[in-house]
Amino acid sequence: MEIFYIVIVAVLFILAISDLVVGVSNDAVNFLNSAIGSKAAPFRLIMIIAAAGILIGTTFSSGMMEVARKGIFHPEQFYFSEIMIIFLAVMITDVILLDLFNTFGLPTSTTVSIVFELLGAAVGVAIIKISHSPEGINSMGDYINSERALLIISGILLSVIIAFSVGAIVQYFSRLMFSFNYNKSLKWLGSIWGGLAITAITYFILLKGAKGISFLSSENLTWIQEHSMLILGWSFLFWTVLMQLLIWLFKINILKIIVLVGTFALAMAFAGNDLVNFIGVPLAGFESFKAFIASSGFSPETFAMDALQAKVKTPTLFLLLAGIIMVITLWLSKKARSVVKTSINLSDQNVVEERFESSVLARSLVRQSIFVGNFFRKIIPNPLQKKIEKRFDPAYFKKTVKKDKEIAFDLVRASVNLVVASILIAFATSLKLPLSTTYVTFMVAMGTSLADGAWDRESAVYRITGVITVIGGWFFTALSAFSAALVIALLISWGGMIAIAALIMLAVFFIYKTHVLHKKRTESEKKTELEIRSDAALDGESVYQNCTTSVVATLLAVSEIYKIILTGLINEKRKKLKKALKDVKSLNKEVKALKKNIHNTIRRIEEEESVESGNYYVQILDYLREIVHCVTYISNPVFDHVDNNHAPLLNYQSEDLKNLSAKTENYYSRLIQIITKNSYKQTDQSIALMYELVEDISKFKKKHLKQIKKDSISTRISLLYLDVLSESKNLLLYSNNLLKAFRDFAEYNKLSKIKKIKKDILPIN
Repeated sequence: MEIFYIVIVAVLFILAISDLVVGVSNDAVNFLNSAIGSKAAPFRLIMIIAAAGILIGTTFSSGMMEVARKGIFHPEQFYFSEIMIIFLAVMITDVILLDLFNTFGLPTSTTVSIVFELLGAAVGVAIIKISHSPEGINSMGDYINSERALLIISGILLSVIIAFSVGAIVQYFSRLMFSFNYNKSLKWLGSIWGGLAITAITYFILLKGAKGISFLSSENLTWIQEHSMLILGWSFLFWTVLMQLLIWLFKINILKIIVLVGTFALAMAFAGNDLVNFIGVPLAGFESFKAFIASSGFSPETFAMDALQAKVKTPTLFLLLAGIIMVITLWLSKKARSVVKTSINLSDQNVVEERFESSVLARSLVRQSIFVGNFFRKIIPNPLQKKIEKRFDPAYFKKTVKKDKEIAFDLVRASVNLVVASILIAFATSLKLPLSTTYVTFMVAMGTSLADGAWDRESAVYRITGVITVIGGWFFTALSAFSAALVIALLISWGGMIAIAALIMLAVFFIYKTHVLHKKRTESEKKTELEIRSDAALDGESVYQNCTTSVVATLLAVSEIYKIILTGLINEKRKKLKKALKDVKSLNKEVKALKKNIHNTIRRIEEEESVESGNYYVQILDYLREIVHCVTYISNPVFDHVDNNHAPLLNYQSEDLKNLSAKTENYYSRLIQIITKNSYKQTDQSIALMYELVEDISKFKKKHLKQIKKDSISTRISLLYLDVLSESKNLLLYSNNLLKAFRDFAEYNKLSKIKKIKKDILPIN
């Protein structure tokens, strides 16, 4: 029996390592967002500072481990075998849930997930216990600490509203004070702002970290708490004087210092506060196992876990090992950067590829905001309005940003993000209010983005939808964590070791699949990100070459997908059609991204060529978009027809489509060859082949219409066949127009080159 529980403890520690990896990947956004978004320092330095904060913070987290042992349920009401089921169910659920959020780049709360997993698993085991009790459901309160769960939920709601509001207000007045061109203001106001900011961060570090520091006695802690105002006063004076000296003597941008100190503080707080979310449960399981081994004469089913009520100091070695794993993950995890990227994109001051579509709620909120804004414009005097608008004019920021497109927002906003988040977390901690560092840091960042004008008429609906999606994900975290942990606890209780082995294999398979999915999404995003972020100048030839690469890749995909669709329809291959449907969806996204990036591309074209080259570029992308639309209009009804098991094609229809597929493949092969080689001598032959295909389609239609008169053909297959022929004709016509546009673009480039050569030669002669 002991071997069985040794295996479970080993599994818990393996899951703890996995949980550390997925947990850090999610929570890295809390402390990296501001520093990376503003590029306050080189990426390597930011990571070193964050890593130092994590390592120091882990040694402060010993006291927080009590949450996993007795914060959510009453351990004395459970036996050893039941406690181990609870802990195992929690860890399996946590690894799967956090990895799912990381895959989609959505920041969520590891605190909320662990709390509701403990609650769900405890309820699951308690259900089995009370099913044999005469009191039934009424005795559930003996097992579960429901007050704690209610406090967490209220903390979510409060922190979301307060953090967003305070972040927006503080950022608004900070921008009024500094404006986007803050260099002049910093010379005189920078030291005061720096003193306030670092004093707030110092207060945050003391309040969040001091309670868990092992080398501080209770007398030291009491003295710190009693003299907190004195500490803050001297801290403000010291930092203000130091900041002013740094500005005068060394011309240092003190905003960078604030951001880096804030990054260290939040990283330390994350490790000190949230480490329990990753290793608290396995350590509690280990302590339970040691208590059981030390007992004598008890079986796992009769040994009550009163031992978890006592305070236990976590070995420093465990904490440091956990810290090392977190640091390694921080450096290597690609999913951590995806989560950070989501937060930065939603607060980016620049035009970016929006990750989220608009929603009804977002559109409604924007309309209301415009109405309120118009109301205030009417009552605020024009001179005052102009002064305020001047302070919020991002022209200077956009000029400096051209040097480095990776800067999402400036150092003023980055420092506000960190200072406000630090103050709110410290204040809530002093009032013993439960809250999530993820919720606070994310919502502060969103509030400052709104106040800073990052959410303008171009992006507001998409950014608000993104925020709503993330907030909805937080509540989904609580619900799914509770439900999944409850179900897994019940499965382990009934299935024993077989259920444990099956669930672990399921978790491994799930993580593997999400890894593959994340890799595909990342590669897809990279295709367009380089083009969008690039700011290099282009000439007509460069635009033509870029266009050629994109178009050829798309046409190759269209040709292959079209062939698969017709073959899948003829042979009723549902799986092939389903894959083609996914490929079409992916192709639509890629072409849509190219279309969205037209503005950026044309802006980069050299002035002399911008109109003509831009015109050809827009025309080609329009035709390309229509080509992909045609494939979409063919693939969707074909898949629905086969998926619904409707009647197959008739023999003559199958033969006609086979013939059409072969000729169309040949046509696209020629088309791609002409564009790739940049040789348009065979354009007329290609156009003739296209008209031949169009004529074939007309013949197929006429033949089919005659058959309708003669035979009783199924209505569905008849309509589908006609739709496929019509869209195939449109596909060929748009492809032909695309070829002509490319030919004209190539001719323009040749003439443009000749003009340039003549222009260069004439002055010499």
